[in-house]
Amino acid sequence: MPDKPSVLFVCVHNAGRSQMAAAWLTHLAGDRVEVRSAGSAPADQVNPAAVEAMREAGIDMSAEVPKVLTAEAVRTADYVITMGCGDTCPVFPGKKYLDWKLEDPAGQGVDAVRPIRDEIRARIEALITEIDTERKA
Repeated sequence: MPDKPSVLFVCVHNAGRSQMAAAWLTHLAGDRVEVRSAGSAPADQVNPAAVEAMREAGIDMSAEVPKVLTAEAVRTADYVITMGCGDTCPVFPGKKYLDWKLEDPAGQGVDAVRPIRDEIRARIEALITEIDTERKA
């Protein structure tokens, strides 16, 4: 059986959108997919409103910390998904690059983060279907 696919979510601060996307994919796909997230200029902590919005959905990401983006992380990923924040990733052949244009939750309260959380979930569900389809091909 081939190795499981790897997905890397990238956003500048790795504090909101990319953390929520990684948490959703981990929650919904379980151990079928290797999930990582990183940022080019990581924040000191994950956005508290994002943590609270995800907690409301039954996902605890309170222990997560922003991580720095490395070329190695991109090189070892099958899918590299940027979060519409203009981050530049190293480009390696054979990777699937996607850019999800999502509102930035930085500085917003949990009420503003909930719709972003829900949009990310919908995109993750579609991504899982795409990964499953490609793995069967």
